[in-house]
Amino acid sequence: MIYLILAYEFFKIGLFSIGGGMATLPFLMDLANKYDWFTVSELTNMVAISESTPGPVGINMATYAGYNAAGVLGAIVATLALTAPAWIIIILIAKFLENFSENANVKAAFYGIRPAVAALIGYAVWELLKIAIVAVSGGQVQVNLTNVAVCGVTFVLLQVKKLGKLHPLVWIAAGACVGIVLKM
Repeated sequence: MIYLILAYEFFKIGLFSIGGGMATLPFLMDLANKYDWFTVSELTNMVAISESTPGPVGINMATYAGYNAAGVLGAIVATLALTAPAWIIIILIAKFLENFSENANVKAAFYGIRPAVAALIGYAVWELLKIAIVAVSGGQVQVNLTNVAVCGVTFVLLQVKKLGKLHPLVWIAAGACVGIVLKM
């Protein structure tokens, strides 16, 4: 039964997470609240691991979540289910590409989808920032000023043209080093 649930949930994610791997985050947050496959805190770790390993973020995250839920077979089911909608859609679009490419309704739909996807990614970023920067303990909200400073400095450094072109793995490694040095 777990494999059917994994297939259903990740097929849905693959079908509706338009915009790439990071667009899967709101759906994965929903899964964290719905099932005991992983926690929202573990989701943050999944993002870090997925960003630092080869391959698309969404697929890496599906593989990790599927593995947590049901082992190796769960990882395979979740990964295939996540990618199935893309395969189906690509095959259909390739077959009818000439008809779709200049269709005014299709162009208008994608024009409307872009801001919605941006909002979904922005929401996911906001949720990740809250996890990384804010701690709630005993009903009290505490802001980790060290994390705010690291986040702010990193953001500013990314605005420098040469530094902004560095591979994301460099930034992840630098963040890990800062965490070790500051024992965050």
